[in-house]
Amino acid sequence: MYSTTLCLPVQGKPAERILLGMKKTGFGCGKYNGFGGKIEDGETPAAAAVRELAEECGLKVQESDLEDVGKLMFSFPDKPELEHDVYVYIVRNWQGEPEETAEMKPVWFDVPDIPYKEMWADDSYWLPAVLKGKKVTGSVVFSEDQEAVDYISIRTV
Repeated sequence: MYSTTLCLPVQGKPAERILLGMKKTGFGCGKYNGFGGKIEDGETPAAAAVRELAEECGLKVQESDLEDVGKLMFSFPDKPELEHDVYVYIVRNWQGEPEETAEMKPVWFDVPDIPYKEMWADDSYWLPAVLKGKKVTGSVVFSEDQEAVDYISIRTV
């Protein structure tokens, strides 16, 4: 198992708009998602979130700008090498403008228009709570096809 981050730039409190990226390569290709990736050896989750956000869409933030909003565990029984946990952050302050990169194409969405059908199947279970100011913890088990959710347990804090 490995650890990753997910950073969600939003405007408004509660969130009115969210910046998502269309994944262009690798794991999750063809889906909208937040910005993030693997935590490197010796790196804190917050430092990884700052680095990944800059790498994937060009936004610059400080660790102090990150709001820790949860931790999720993802299991793929037929592909145990994909099992990982995710530290989830919201950020409301940044420098720069979102830019398309080799990995992601950033797009702003009004919260009511979030394209859940073009995202990971679990996102509709926990993202609305996060955008309303809640923290979440939970676990998700994906089916053989790595698309459908076999089991999900999400707790708001």
